Amino acid sequence: MQRRDFIQTCSSATAGMLLTGISGLALKNNDLQTGELFVLVFLRGGCDGLQLVAPVNDRHYFADREQALRVTESGENAGLLLKNGLGQTDFRLHASAAQLKELYDADQLAIIHSCGLTNGTRSHFDAQDMIEKGIQKKQPINEGWLARYLNTINNKSNFTAIAAGAAMPLSLWGAPTAVSVNNLGDFALQADGHFNNIIRKAYNDPLGSALGKTALQTFYTIDMLQKKIPRRGNGEAIDYKPDRDAQYMDDDFGKSMKNIAQLIKLDIGLHVATVDYGGWDTHEYQAYRFPGLVKSLSQNLHAFYNDLDRYHGRLTVLVMSEFGRRIKSNKSNGTDHGYGNAMMVMGGNVKGGKMYGDWKGLATEALDNGVDLAVTTDYRTILQEILTKRMGASASLDYILPGFKGKEGLGFI
Repeated sequence: MQRRDFIQTCSSATAGMLLTGISGLALKNNDLQTGELFVLVFLRGGCDGLQLVAPVNDRHYFADREQALRVTESGENAGLLLKNGLGQTDFRLHASAAQLKELYDADQLAIIHSCGLTNGTRSHFDAQDMIEKGIQKKQPINEGWLARYLNTINNKSNFTAIAAGAAMPLSLWGAPTAVSVNNLGDFALQADGHFNNIIRKAYNDPLGSALGKTALQTFYTIDMLQKKIPRRGNGEAIDYKPDRDAQYMDDDFGKSMKNIAQLIKLDIGLHVATVDYGGWDTHEYQAYRFPGLVKSLSQNLHAFYNDLDRYHGRLTVLVMSEFGRRIKSNKSNGTDHGYGNAMMVMGGNVKGGKMYGDWKGLATEALDNGVDLAVTTDYRTILQEILTKRMGASASLDYILPGFKGKEGLGFI
């Protein structure tokens, strides 16, 4: 045996063992749910859930926040009244969330309040690390919860999962079929024709190694996607035109949501997509920054949902953040890292137009350590309901969410 053949054979064997190990860890595989679409929108930085979905008639909320950071029943900061709230509390969306209110009133959007991690961390790094791994305490786990879910699926394609943006989020770490896509028009091998051919020949392994097969499949997928994207005669991608005159904003979040919508319509096997929307760490000047963040969230989610009108029965969108903000505003016209928060779920199979969760209120004795909105719903309860009711993952839940003792769902799906 030649040295080159020996190395290739060993590489193939090693790759084969790694792939077998992934399947073995999953214990039980499930078939990809036909046409099901899941989109995770992560609000990086800690969104202030008490200003996004505000308990406007809670006297403690009124007493602890400066006027500019409060949503009120009337006046300049009047919020948008939500039907079917929690208990006797008057919950209102921020005034900049008019399109979210429209989705909520159409029973397409559900809101769960007082959610999050139950271990009390207020570190961005630790909270994001744990949430994206699907755990509640720091553990030596390297892959994300979405990656573990994807590793239980039998019939994957090279575009089963995508991250809209330049970086791969931790929730998808460990998913061999996940791809990050920043701009669909630029998604190609960044090389001239000669170098492109050299790369392809280098991976055209006559022994059929696992690496060679995967590389050739990747080239095929890139070519397939390039052919599906409409182009002008000079090869330049034609601007995507949304359906139903959906109006995305011309910002990074809007472009990411538009990319996902276009990928869904290209029918290339997309099943899971993630979007990071940053800028929510509002320690300073929150009254100035927060309305713009909410407006983009609201308008782009509304545009995305309208754009995908034909897909509503297959679509579930989850919006979450790593934690909320403190009830009391700080001296810099902002709010510091808090604890409990609001989450939102959107889709044709969502029992929307209603709030879910266990709201204890903002009295000192009901708060976490007397200062923060307490977490009454483990964030994994929401993940579990989506995984089991929409993604067919009931048999693999212990693997996807390690250490989580499954609880009865909230019933929002």
